[in-house]
Amino acid sequence: MKIAIIGTGNLGKSIAKGLITNNAITSLFLTKRNLDGIAEFDGYKNVFLTTDNLQAVKNSDILIFAVQPAHFEGVLNKIKPLLTEKHVLISTITGFLIPKIEAIIGADNFIIRAMPNTAIAVGKSMTCLCSNEQGEKRIKIAEAIFNRLGHTLSIPESQMQAATVVCASGVAFWMRLIRATTQAAIQLGFDAKEAQELAMYTSEGAANLLITNGKHPEEEIDRVTTPQGCTITGLNEMEHKGLSSSLIQGMVASFNKISNIKKEQI
Repeated sequence: MKIAIIGTGNLGKSIAKGLITNNAITSLFLTKRNLDGIAEFDGYKNVFLTTDNLQAVKNSDILIFAVQPAHFEGVLNKIKPLLTEKHVLISTITGFLIPKIEAIIGADNFIIRAMPNTAIAVGKSMTCLCSNEQGEKRIKIAEAIFNRLGHTLSIPESQMQAATVVCASGVAFWMRLIRATTQAAIQLGFDAKEAQELAMYTSEGAANLLITNGKHPEEEIDRVTTPQGCTITGLNEMEHKGLSSSLIQGMVASFNKISNIKKEQI
């Protein structure tokens, strides 16, 4: 694939690393106003560093945009004359809706929005995708790219705000749960390093169980709970203190906040 990443900041660099590591490119153009920030990619075969977005567009078929939201409209206007029927545009810019992109470059372009989370840096992102009508014809390309960097799910654009809470903010929510588990492990006698290791790998194992076997969480809970046992005693105490309801309420509050921000922007 001939790919360009327009605006290679932290997210762009993570995507680039994943593409290079997985040999997913025929050529890869990385653009940034200050090339010192992406000097680590200098010397990779078929990877080209440039400050010129137009050069990157001319030499690529798939354009991944990771610029600042305030700069995106200007970038689109500048590259618009170079867009052809070969180009697939993938935007990672939060809150920049597809109708707005279509208004700038035209609805006849293949337009896809991708919302990865920070776990993309380690190839474990949960990335949500949506597209315009034309983009649906090329959605498999975006899936192929981001499945190399984790897992993808295609959803309607109307659900992208909710997905931001569940997947992007969700990383922070899970980090807090892991931190709490670590603190409990310290109180139970482990040193800090051991406690975090126990919390991290137990969390990873729990998620991988569900990913691998496709079961409902309660089925796995049933496997480790026994009548009058320590697991059910702990679970019930957590629920009495509002574990599930607090998490749900927090996520709903986060969604309401992002919705209010959107209304203010409109």
